[in-house]
Amino acid sequence: MLNRLCWFGQVQRVEENRIPKRLLYMNLRITRMRGRPKNRWQDEVREDGRIVGGEGWEEKAHNSEEWKKVLRTVRNHRILHMPME
Repeated sequence: MLNRLCWFGQVQRVEENRIPKRLLYMNLRITRMRGRPKNRWQDEVREDGRIVGGEGWEEKAHNSEEWKKVLRTVRNHRILHMPME
C-alpha cells in the first residue's frame, strides 16, 4: 500500500506530458474474461487513498507536504496493525 501511494504521489506532481502520467490515466479498450473482474492498479490506489486520506485525498497528492502527512499516516497505520509475535 505504501509503495503504491508513494509512486502515485510522485506521478501526480509531474508534468502532464510525461510518460508515467499518461500511462496512469490511459484507458485501454480491452475485453476481459468472464467472471469477477480483477482489480486494476488504479482500483487498488483509490481504495488505499480512501482508507488513509479520506475525502480529497487525490488533491493532497499535488502538494508534497500534505502528501507526506498522508504517507506518515499510512506508515503509522501499518505499524499499529502489525501482528505481535
